[in-house]
Amino acid sequence: MDSRASRQRPSLGQMRSNSFIQDHQQYKPPIPISQNIGEVLETQLDESLPILTNPIHPNPQRVQDSGVIHSLFHHHANPLPQGTARIVATLFYKSSKPVHPNLHPDASFNAALGHTLQAPKVPEGSAPTDDMEKIPREPPAPEPEPLDHLYGAHVSQLCLTNFLQTLEQLPTPYQRTNTSHRCLDREDQPRVVEVTFSPPPDPEYLSFADLRKHESIWRFEREWNVEVVLQNEGVFRRHKRLAVFDMDSTLIQNEVIDEIAKFIGVEKEVSEITERAMNGELDFSASLKERVGLLKGVPADVFEKLKSVITIAPGARELCRALKTLGYKMAVLSGGFQPLAEWLAEQLGIDYAVANHLEIDETTQTLTGRLVESKPIIDAAQKRALLTSIAAENNIPISQTLAVGDGANDLLMLHAAGLGVAWRAKSKVQLEAPTRLNGESLLDILHLIGLDNEDIIELSAASKML
Repeated sequence: MDSRASRQRPSLGQMRSNSFIQDHQQYKPPIPISQNIGEVLETQLDESLPILTNPIHPNPQRVQDSGVIHSLFHHHANPLPQGTARIVATLFYKSSKPVHPNLHPDASFNAALGHTLQAPKVPEGSAPTDDMEKIPREPPAPEPEPLDHLYGAHVSQLCLTNFLQTLEQLPTPYQRTNTSHRCLDREDQPRVVEVTFSPPPDPEYLSFADLRKHESIWRFEREWNVEVVLQNEGVFRRHKRLAVFDMDSTLIQNEVIDEIAKFIGVEKEVSEITERAMNGELDFSASLKERVGLLKGVPADVFEKLKSVITIAPGARELCRALKTLGYKMAVLSGGFQPLAEWLAEQLGIDYAVANHLEIDETTQTLTGRLVESKPIIDAAQKRALLTSIAAENNIPISQTLAVGDGANDLLMLHAAGLGVAWRAKSKVQLEAPTRLNGESLLDILHLIGLDNEDIIELSAASKML
């Protein structure tokens, strides 16, 4: 080959200019190299912006506003009419429950060599069951990539930005959203952040109930390992006056009827019925009678013995003391049994205790395996009725009520209350409840009424003085 021909062949370097920007300015005329810096600025900048040839002239001590505003969005005045509705989203980082406890080393620098990704499964709260074998459908779609282990095990700034972007995409037709936020536990690496945004989406296109269960928010929760609780902002969100609680697996960590069943060796049979009833698979009243029938012959003093094994849920004492200090009326409405409900109410300073009554054989002082016929069964409808009647008795609007429970027999009560919270609930209940939380401490409930950590500490100090 002729060496002269090879020397004349254009090379990659010869095809490029000295400027990457000039190479890619396809829709703008190139700027002659002969221009000086002043001519370049006049060409590039908006003619409406003042050009200062000497930024420190005439007075170097005087700071002048350039008039340039840096923003992710087009900046313009976006005043909202007085009285525009607002929605509060409380974000809780689930620090005790990572999405992927076993991370692949390629996915996270926190993972050690040899770690593997956990087997795919249905996320808790997204289906009536998380057992893959019981879902006769096509395999679930891959879960969103977990981002909290990459950007911070808390509600990070990027997490918050992503949430605001998610909110911006929801309204139809599109409308600019005004937002503000505050950290409720700590400013540095917060676990709980409250975001207020307005206006809400047009209810004709997206109702508030549908917004709470929107798949975009569900995906955001999965990506960032957070839970989002949405509430309409208003004075009654922050100022409630009545709180009602389920007992088993809510204020206490036990299922009382299962504990009784241990005494006579039928725990397995009773537990299976209890689980199906709490998941809504069985009629509650019928299942309760069936379980109670298995307790025939148990000594009537079993409730005294159970008090030593009952574990009060983390944060329950502190929550009840704080609510009491704020002037709340409180009630425990339980599908369990009256003796323990009354004992728990005494322990926590609760005003009302209503539960089921077991019939006792006065001769043998044992349980007969039946319920007292003159007393109503505390099922879902009865819990809702009790919530309404206690509120009316104390002249409290239903919008100023709070209800917390975990079972299917709590759903009617949760939907009737001003704020209904499914606490560490069964999967079906989490799907159907207005809101749900799966934290470690019941004190998280206080964040839902707008209290931050400083408020909670102040309430704790005040309750000790009472």
